[in-house]
Amino acid sequence: MVSDKDNHACIVAGNLMAKGAFAEFVRYKHNDMDDLERVLSKLPPESAKLVVSDGVFSTTGTIVDLPPLVAAAHRHNARILIDDAHSTGVIGKGGRGTASHYGLEKEVDMTMGTFSKTFSSLGGFVVSDTAVINYLKHHAFALIFSASPTPAAVAAALASLEIMQKEPERMDRLIANADKMRKGFHAMGFNVIDSQTAIVPLIIGEDTKTFIFWRALFDAGVFVNAFVSPGVPPGMAMLRTSYMATHEDVHLNRILEVFGEIGKKLGVIS
Repeated sequence: MVSDKDNHACIVAGNLMAKGAFAEFVRYKHNDMDDLERVLSKLPPESAKLVVSDGVFSTTGTIVDLPPLVAAAHRHNARILIDDAHSTGVIGKGGRGTASHYGLEKEVDMTMGTFSKTFSSLGGFVVSDTAVINYLKHHAFALIFSASPTPAAVAAALASLEIMQKEPERMDRLIANADKMRKGFHAMGFNVIDSQTAIVPLIIGEDTKTFIFWRALFDAGVFVNAFVSPGVPPGMAMLRTSYMATHEDVHLNRILEVFGEIGKKLGVIS
């Protein structure tokens, strides 16, 4: 298992399960394809290798640099697994995810995702060749020892998929909303991590100030996610904002207004 250092905690948990059962795992620097090449080159040529990465990284909203990742994997006879939990319904043709975003659908061996975000339900999925899926059905502990999804959860996921197929303009609206907020936060002087996705993080810096900011936002009717160390490096505590196609300008303008007021009170912006 060859894993990006910023992969989601669920991938880290999967790496540890695999290590305890039948595999070893190594990591490479975040989205650094030169370091991925270095790590792959040190592995035994005859060993089975799986490169694993988030498609859209959940903390920053940035997209994996997939073309050189694919090239490095091919050079070292490695397969590729992309986690599209934050990509499905957000990037790619009709919201088809990271591989579609780059036009590399045939180069990614496995794509996994969740029904708990875009699909507004519970559970998840893996897409791959029939032989791989059959292997997972008989060897994946998390699948074998879990309960089946409820009919309601399945129906909700199917209904969401149908809406995505029939109304692709929702993805355009989603990205337009996120772009509006990125520009608005930048204009106010916030330290914003730029991306092309629905996730717009603002770096606050100090853990305590981040929690105070979060609570003030919550009390004002704005809900965001606070990320502090060790979830992020020390000094990089942030507020992660994320958006939906159903957010209207009146909502987004109010969010900017509240952020501006609290940011000035706490000395985050001037």
